[in-house]
Amino acid sequence: MKKFIGLATGIVLISLATLSTAFAAEPQKKVLIGISQIVSHPALDAIVKGVQDELAALKINVEYDLQNANGNINTAASIANKFQSEKVTLAVGVATPTAQALVKTLKGIPIVFTGITDPVKAGLVTSLEKGEKSVTGYSNMTPIKQQIQLLLKVKKVKRLGHIYTGSEVNAVVLAGVVKQSCKELGIEYVETTVSKSAEVKQAVQAIAGRIDALYITTDNTVVSAMSAVAEVALKNKIPIMSADTSSAETNPVMMASGFDWYKMGRATGDMIAEILKGKKPEDMPTRFMTKPSDTDLLINLDVARKIGVTIPKEILAGANKVVENGKLTKK
Repeated sequence: MKKFIGLATGIVLISLATLSTAFAAEPQKKVLIGISQIVSHPALDAIVKGVQDELAALKINVEYDLQNANGNINTAASIANKFQSEKVTLAVGVATPTAQALVKTLKGIPIVFTGITDPVKAGLVTSLEKGEKSVTGYSNMTPIKQQIQLLLKVKKVKRLGHIYTGSEVNAVVLAGVVKQSCKELGIEYVETTVSKSAEVKQAVQAIAGRIDALYITTDNTVVSAMSAVAEVALKNKIPIMSADTSSAETNPVMMASGFDWYKMGRATGDMIAEILKGKKPEDMPTRFMTKPSDTDLLINLDVARKIGVTIPKEILAGANKVVENGKLTKK
C-alpha cells in the first residue's frame, strides 16, 4: 500500500509539474487595438509608429486594426462602428474628429485619445484633472505665443497670416489663441479658413499679398497639404513658422517648433500599457508633453536664403534640426 501511495504521489507531482510548465509556456493572450487616424501626414504617422514601437518594447502581444478616415467625419464614424462590432480590446483616436467619433460610439471599450489640443472643448473629457469612464489620453496643446515671438526675433512682422479648418474643434481653438497672441504682440491677424485639404493652396494664395509671414498650427487638414502651403509661400517669399516639425523636414518651411510626435506616440503607448495592465482610464488625468527634450526646433537655411532672411546665430544654435544644402542634420 505504501508503495502505491508513493507511486500515486509521484504521478500527481509529475502532473503538476507538467501543468506548471505548460502554463509557463502558454503565450501571452493577444489584444486587439483599433487605431483611428483622421488623416495621414508625418506628425500623425509618427504618433502611430510610436505607439506600436512602445508596446513592442514592452513585449505586449498586440494585433492592430489600423484605420484612416482620410479627413472624412462620416468615415471616422464608420470606423468607430467597426471597432465596436469587432469588440477591440482598446481603441485609440489620433486627432480630434476620430477621437470624438470613438467616444460617441464605443460602449464598454477603453479609449485613449492622442494628438488632441483641447480634449475638454472637444467633449472628450469634462476636466483635464481626471479621465472619464473609459476615456483618457494625451494633449498636444502648442505654445503658440512663444512660437510667434520666436518668429519675430527672425523677421519683423506687421501682418501674420493664419489658415485653419473652420469645422475642426482643434483648429478653431488654436485659431483663437493665435488671434489673441497677435493682439498681445501688436500684430495684425489675417485669417482664412478651409474645409478640406484641396482648398488649402487657394487659401494661401488668397492672403499671400496681404501678409508678412504665415503661421501654421497643428491643424491636421492644413498640415496634410503642407507641400502646397510651402510652394505658395516660397514663391511669394513669405516665411513660415510651423508648429509641426515633422512635415517641415520634407517641405520648404523656414522655421518649425513643436513636439516630437514620435515621442508623443511612445508616451501614448505607455499609457495604453497601463490600461491593459488594469489601470482605469477615469483615474488617469489628461497628460501633456512637458520635458524640454519633448520639443524640436527646425531651421531651414536653404529657405531662409531664398526668401532673403538671415537667421540669428543664437536661434540657429538652439535648433536641433537644421536643413542646409538640401540635407537635414539632427543634433
